[in-house]
Amino acid sequence: MTADDSFDRLDDDDYPAYTMGRAAEMLGTTQGFLRSLGEARLITPLRSAGGHRRYSRYQLRIAARARELVDHGTPIEAACRIVILEDQLEEAQRLNTEYRRTTESTNP
Repeated sequence: MTADDSFDRLDDDDYPAYTMGRAAEMLGTTQGFLRSLGEARLITPLRSAGGHRRYSRYQLRIAARARELVDHGTPIEAACRIVILEDQLEEAQRLNTEYRRTTESTNP
């Protein structure tokens, strides 16, 4: 992989570009909070060659939503479940929209 390839990957929402420390700093939370999200299986960070946790922008958005719920008093386990269900609903709605678009274009 060349340096140019690395820069291109930074636009990828799934590219694990952020260390645990940087991710926690960006979210305004602790590294322990991020570890607890991993333990609850809300996000599973990738590991660097040295074994360090690395997070993607997509994972940081999910973690930010969980933090928002926890900050409003929702227990972390419940917050994780809510975020998972929200994510599943968003995906189902996206698939429905895509299906409708396909159906309408084949059956005018």
